[in-house]
Amino acid sequence: MAIISSVISWLIKKRIHQIELFKTYPIDVQEELIGKLISTARNTEWGKKYGYESISTVNEFKNRVPLSKYEDLEPIIRRLREGEQNLLWPEETKWFAKSSGTTAGKSKFIPMSQSSIEECHYKGGKDLISIYFNLYPESKLFEGKSLVMGGSSQIQEVSNASYYEGDLSAILMQNLPYWAEFMRTPSLSIALMDEWESKLELMVESTMKHDVTSLSGVPSWMLVLLKMILEKRGTDNILDVWPNLELFIHGGVSFDPYRKKYHEIIKSDKMVYLETYNASEGFFGIQDQKESHDMLLMLDYGIYYEFIPFENINDNNPDTVLLQDVEIGKNYAMVITTNSGLWRYVIGDTVTFTSKTPFRIRITGRTKLFINIVGEEVIIDNAEKAFSMACQRTGAVITEYTGSPRFFNIDGRDELSHEWLIEFETVPADFDFFKEAFDNALKSLNSDYEAKRYQNLVLKPPVIRSVPQGTFYQWMKKRNKLGGQNKVPRMSNDRKYVDDILKIIG
Repeated sequence: MAIISSVISWLIKKRIHQIELFKTYPIDVQEELIGKLISTARNTEWGKKYGYESISTVNEFKNRVPLSKYEDLEPIIRRLREGEQNLLWPEETKWFAKSSGTTAGKSKFIPMSQSSIEECHYKGGKDLISIYFNLYPESKLFEGKSLVMGGSSQIQEVSNASYYEGDLSAILMQNLPYWAEFMRTPSLSIALMDEWESKLELMVESTMKHDVTSLSGVPSWMLVLLKMILEKRGTDNILDVWPNLELFIHGGVSFDPYRKKYHEIIKSDKMVYLETYNASEGFFGIQDQKESHDMLLMLDYGIYYEFIPFENINDNNPDTVLLQDVEIGKNYAMVITTNSGLWRYVIGDTVTFTSKTPFRIRITGRTKLFINIVGEEVIIDNAEKAFSMACQRTGAVITEYTGSPRFFNIDGRDELSHEWLIEFETVPADFDFFKEAFDNALKSLNSDYEAKRYQNLVLKPPVIRSVPQGTFYQWMKKRNKLGGQNKVPRMSNDRKYVDDILKIIG
């Protein structure tokens, strides 16, 4: 055991040293990487189409290769799923991460090469553990099991060629070495079940029997599981079930709306909450500091980064900013080029940089999830912070929410406002004060919103509706989006989500 601990300690120190190197020489690492990606793919169909053989600079790459969205790549991805190879990347592509489809009606199938699985996603998992042990060297994480809440996976035959599809978490679990099964719970057969509610019941029964030291998953769905376990055990403290629990690795959605509730059911001031940025398209960031939730942008995972200033996202062929030219505090849409053949791909997420030495980021939202009907440009990050401030002032606790524009008519005049549907864990005692606190907080965070709200001339005060507990669960169930990596869309510039939810509550 002592030998194993020594080996693990050596590996952690070695990797922490490598991370320090890319923090010190970030631009060199990225420039070397893009050259390698272009060279590797020069004989693919895509590489030949855009003349990768003769690309020698980043500017040539940017000028020659167009920005792509999923819709642009979908015809090629469909061919990959039908068994063709060497289209976007020279490795065989048989795994496709099925996205939750938050911003589109149809699911997306993101190709995953073996390089992206091993050198990006698995490397990210190893780095997360290395960073954690570097921060908390006295951890006893490996003395228990990790509870991982994943999605579903299935094999489909197409044109006599097998390919695999499923949530990212399921694909990664499916590809783990056999010995990793002994370190996690529940069993793979339960973890990969399709039917969410049956899966939850089995997860409750199976995980309660183990000494769980860490949790990993999307905060909203993990909270559902933990509440079921508390009810089954007849306690209000999850440490009565797992006394050695020390870490929750979370991502997918902002943790802020859930933070207070987790503190209420995990009654320990030593519990660590570590944020990651791991999407179907790649593993991008890891929280590497104790006192800050900002994430270190991981630069040696086979991903080359570009950024579109948010104000230019709807421009025709917008110019991109390279890593060395980003500005702290500015909102950017992420563009990635990866070792699975996503070339200058607009991922759909927006981030802001909080540091350039090293490069650290915060996720601020989605390029398609915002409210902007009169130039107020409210993004998810604004709403998350404003609701957090309102909850602090009123004692309220929010479970889920979504927002949209609201158009109405008063005395023949068209009026505009925002409408928010909120499911509260704890309803504010003074609802009007909560609404006022949220409105004022949003004004303080977003000068465009403040200007449009000035004296109610353009935007009227927000309409906030409290919906019954369980409403969002029923809505996600109706949409066949329970569990896994499915997320409640926090806002939309039309009323499709809000109106659909209002139909449920009548």
